[in-house]
Amino acid sequence: MAVLGGVLRFTRLGEPESLIFDETYYVKDAYSLLQSGYERSWPEDANESFAAGRPQVLLNEPEYVVHPPVGKWMIALGMAFFGSDNSFGWRFGAALTGSVTVLLLGLIAARLFSSAALGGLAGLFLAVDGHHLVHSRTSLLDVFMTFWIVAAFGALLLDRRDGRLRLARALARAAGSGGLISPGSGPLLYGPWLLWRPWRIAAGVCLGLAVGTKWSALAFVAVFGLMTVLWDVSARRVAGVVRWEAALLRDGVPAFLTLIPAALITYTASWSGWLLSQDAYNRQWAAQNPDEGWGWVPAPLRSLAEYHRSAYAFHNGLTAEHSYSSSAWTWLFMGRPTSFFYEGAEKGENGCAADSCSTAITSVGNPLIWWAAALALLVVLFYWAGRRDWRAGAVLSGVAAGYLPWFAYPERTTFFFYAVSFEPFLVLALVYVLGLVLGRPTDSLQRRRTGLLIVCCFAAGVLALSAYFLPVWTAETIPYSDWRLRMWMPSWI
Repeated sequence: MAVLGGVLRFTRLGEPESLIFDETYYVKDAYSLLQSGYERSWPEDANESFAAGRPQVLLNEPEYVVHPPVGKWMIALGMAFFGSDNSFGWRFGAALTGSVTVLLLGLIAARLFSSAALGGLAGLFLAVDGHHLVHSRTSLLDVFMTFWIVAAFGALLLDRRDGRLRLARALARAAGSGGLISPGSGPLLYGPWLLWRPWRIAAGVCLGLAVGTKWSALAFVAVFGLMTVLWDVSARRVAGVVRWEAALLRDGVPAFLTLIPAALITYTASWSGWLLSQDAYNRQWAAQNPDEGWGWVPAPLRSLAEYHRSAYAFHNGLTAEHSYSSSAWTWLFMGRPTSFFYEGAEKGENGCAADSCSTAITSVGNPLIWWAAALALLVVLFYWAGRRDWRAGAVLSGVAAGYLPWFAYPERTTFFFYAVSFEPFLVLALVYVLGLVLGRPTDSLQRRRTGLLIVCCFAAGVLALSAYFLPVWTAETIPYSDWRLRMWMPSWI
């Protein structure tokens, strides 16, 4: 499935050859990072220069940007290998990251549901879904943030297994030494300390890189941190630890002191280019404002803190109207997908064989995946609340962290393409329900066959719809009438 995702993401990756949508910001920033280590401003004709394969010489002035640098460095990596003067080079990082995300999600689903088949389905759905595909073929930041979020989730799954094994071994050693004679004291009172958690450190690093791409990943730090502590508390309760409620302290404090420092150190290190420079934007703020207090903090960090305050104020006050803005209420049903690129052509232009043609890149997802996943969330919610299935809770945590915070900013300008951060968890919710449809090994043969038939038909429908929508995801030139047929809702135009 990862190979399939890679083929879809790399085929004709360089088309269109011009900067599209917000690439006009992030590709230029990535090129600036390669040249200077921090973002710098550009001349007005920079877009045309990129399209012509001739990036202009940077202006001397530093540029004010409001997103951290990790995602832009990942774009810059492709430019370093394949050149800054071609669209394949500046989109390579996104395509590679999107393909690896497909692989990661498949592995995560296989472990989460203990089924290679369900892992394959999860990889398939993410590989062929248009929303993630468009992000993987465009140099925006969200696909990089999504990758680090998925990687952090996978690391926490491994940490859950590792932590339970460590707990079982510690209790077994105590039992072997006679420590479990009294269930109200000794090892069974609170359970042992589990301090060394390398997978949790890895998760913290991944979360730091996610926040270092876009600040909206901060919600995942909070939610995933709570999730991993609750997993540990549940493990102690199942193991028979008497005071498992008090074990919140024994698990919560080490988790905080592992995840948060790892994420914070990683995030701060991602600003190294800015910190090591002398003339990046706002770099000398502390020297220019020596009486602002906090003198014990090193000047570069005080300048960085002021930069963050300014950027937060910008994000919080972002209320400008945009023709493709959409409320978070509409995202699950794709009420207003974002048009990344559109170009019309008359007969004979750009290979147009009809009276008029359209070349488009629209971030509409596969309707069967998205609408089925929206309904699947209800089933997953029932299994979490009604049956205490930890897997359902894990899936819902990812959706909640990526989706619910946007409702706190009803006046802010938001876009449907932000939903890519929690799309992998929507896919996991869908696969969770399809696993229920498949049934259990103990079910009758007829029940299993019926479930398999339903799942196969669903997967075939997903593939058919993806093939149908592929032209408006990958900038293929098609007749205008065919483009209109793919715009199922007026709000999609």
